[in-house]
Amino acid sequence: MKVCDRLLDTRPMRSSTAFRRWWAGSTLSVFGGQLTTVAVLYQTWETTGSSLAVGSVGIARAVPAVLFGLLGGSVADTVDRRRLVLLTTSGQFACAGALTLQALAGLGSWWLLLMLVAAQESCSATGAPARRSFTARLLPDRQLPAGMALNHLGMQTAVLSGPALAGVVIAARGVEGCYLLNAMTFAAAFHAVLRLPSMPPVSGGTRRKPGAIGAGLRFVASRPELHGAFLTDVLATVLAMPTVLFPMINEQRFGGSPETLGLFWSALSLGGIAAGLASGLITRLYRPGVVMLAAAGVWAVALTGFGVAQQLWLLLGCLTLGGAADTISVISRGTLVQLAIPDSHRGRISSVDHIVGSAGPDLGEFRGGLVAGATSATFAAVSGALCCGLGILTLAVTNRPLRRFTLPNHPNGRALEHG
Repeated sequence: MKVCDRLLDTRPMRSSTAFRRWWAGSTLSVFGGQLTTVAVLYQTWETTGSSLAVGSVGIARAVPAVLFGLLGGSVADTVDRRRLVLLTTSGQFACAGALTLQALAGLGSWWLLLMLVAAQESCSATGAPARRSFTARLLPDRQLPAGMALNHLGMQTAVLSGPALAGVVIAARGVEGCYLLNAMTFAAAFHAVLRLPSMPPVSGGTRRKPGAIGAGLRFVASRPELHGAFLTDVLATVLAMPTVLFPMINEQRFGGSPETLGLFWSALSLGGIAAGLASGLITRLYRPGVVMLAAAGVWAVALTGFGVAQQLWLLLGCLTLGGAADTISVISRGTLVQLAIPDSHRGRISSVDHIVGSAGPDLGEFRGGLVAGATSATFAAVSGALCCGLGILTLAVTNRPLRRFTLPNHPNGRALEHG
């Protein structure tokens, strides 16, 4: 095996044309979403001059993410998931077009901007559970960890490059340039999904029932490896998410330089990309639960270091290590979740995964800001990271099914019974 193939497992790209199309379309879509995120925040500030208004953009995204994420998970278990994603992507494309038109018209309406953001997020959240299930349908089980790693690598690359390009585009063409590029990425994503095979639930789908969402949540509660995986992410994000503390720590320790502040976010993303490029060393390990717990523990240690580091190089090193650990944890959790559920429940459980991944960081930033305001940024960072580490250790000791979950048909271990 070539060294490069061992570092980054590219078997899904080589073996599945459908996965290649899906990966390219979804990566472009995330990239376009980053352009719009920056453009919306910039336009909101230019229109209102209010920090409260800028903060309300997060609420406009978070509420639809929860409500429509649960709805989308229930729908995804009853219909052709490819068709659902085509429909919701069309809605996102229409919202991107409307954002472009309102910017070109110079309407200056903050309420209209907020409603369009909420509408676009509603479409995105409705289709998210179905989208998350695609990789498991397009790849054999043995290649699923590599597919999850490639997905996360594409996302990290988009997150790193999107905001940088957004600043250039806004300076040259205004916010409408970002919205137009976003619409183009949705068109590319639509084309990629259009060429995928039909993906009805393996069971053939069932009629939606009022208790379908509750049944999905009860299924999660009944499987220790599933609720353990979600709890790991909650502990890591709600207790230890560091980004809200970046401006305060930068001001207190390094004079508040914007160039230095930018390095904080870059370090997290670069760590994630580096882990993604070397993910082949991780995806071949047969116990994703153990890998996830270990990575979450490293995340807690790295962010403890971030909280106390007084030298810039050490602080950036801790953030880079944290970004790498986060990527490994996300890849392992995604693999475990998709393999631990039957296809009949994949939409609803994927909706829980989407909500945890979306709402956890927001709640973590709220916790960090609240604790920092009452005490200090250092205490908020260190106390959160230590509590996270303690929670992960407790979970590792008490949740045996999570530790023992193995990849199906792996030569080094016996798979758990799924379903």
